[in-house]
Amino acid sequence: MAENQQTTKKKADLKVVLVGSADVGKTCFITRYINDSFDANTANTIGASFFLKQWGPYNVAIWDTAGEERFAGLSTFYCRDAGAAIMAYQISDRHSFEELRSRFLSLLPESNCLKMVVGTKLDLVVSGEEKRAVHPQEARQFSVDINSELLSQSGNVSIPFFETSSKTGEGVAETFESIFEKCLSTLSDHYRIKKLRDSIQLHDEVSNDSPIPPKTETRPKKSCC
Repeated sequence: MAENQQTTKKKADLKVVLVGSADVGKTCFITRYINDSFDANTANTIGASFFLKQWGPYNVAIWDTAGEERFAGLSTFYCRDAGAAIMAYQISDRHSFEELRSRFLSLLPESNCLKMVVGTKLDLVVSGEEKRAVHPQEARQFSVDINSELLSQSGNVSIPFFETSSKTGEGVAETFESIFEKCLSTLSDHYRIKKLRDSIQLHDEVSNDSPIPPKTETRPKKSCC
């Protein structure tokens, strides 16, 4: 459903930011989704990188932020007004998971921001190259805790959590599609309601402005008798 348009000339309907420690693979994660490619030698982001993605009739701005502490001030700026955030940690790196709460959670809007918890580099654990440091259930519970308000408002929705691999592509597209469906479906409802209200208002205005036909005066006919 999504088609790539890397341009800054279009207004975004949804802003998505990626936050997480350096070296968890945020840039590779976006590159896999945007270009369906993988480069293990991707350099760390300095400041932030911006992409615009077309999803149906909507434009989604995706911001890749720097993970190093010296760029914390910039990250705060780029996270402002985000409708959704991908909080990325490396599955085999316990410290990167703990930093989601200690460093990055405070950068995000407290309410009305979907916080998708995403484990990266799943392929390293599956292949046995590295050992798992964060159990899926722990990360899932963290997601429940930080999204409790949105989950209670939305009712029966899936917990915003994925384990992914930018190398194989596993879970990457599903992560973004889940975010778009959760955030933009609500936007679609708002648009439909607004359109309905506008049509009702227009109908009322047309009815009120319609000319009233002149009243015909009936006179009694004269009798010849």
